[in-house]
Amino acid sequence: MNMLQLSIVHRLPQSYRWRAGFTGSIVEPIPQQNGPCENCLVGLKLLSPDGEKAWPVMHKLSQALSDIEVDCSVVECEGEPTLFVNGQDEFAATCRLKNFGVAIAETFSGQNPF
Repeated sequence: MNMLQLSIVHRLPQSYRWRAGFTGSIVEPIPQQNGPCENCLVGLKLLSPDGEKAWPVMHKLSQALSDIEVDCSVVECEGEPTLFVNGQDEFAATCRLKNFGVAIAETFSGQNPF
């Protein structure tokens, strides 16, 4: 059975950027700002599987995105492997992951449940 079909990811609520001098290896959150952010990163974290089992799955997700030439990196964020993509590539990345059977968890509220 394909491990990706059992994977669930969610988008981290804030935007990130590469820490100066650590492009591709260390991210830092960007304070909330009004309007679009150039060179912002979007973080996708696995809900399942987690722990050490998450690393190989995240690398497979990264490879799936690399196959369609979407730049991405898997780095540790808040103690977990997280897949970071450029903000402008978010829709292409989530579309590709959905095509691979990955579930994308969406946030919703009582005012807008679906």
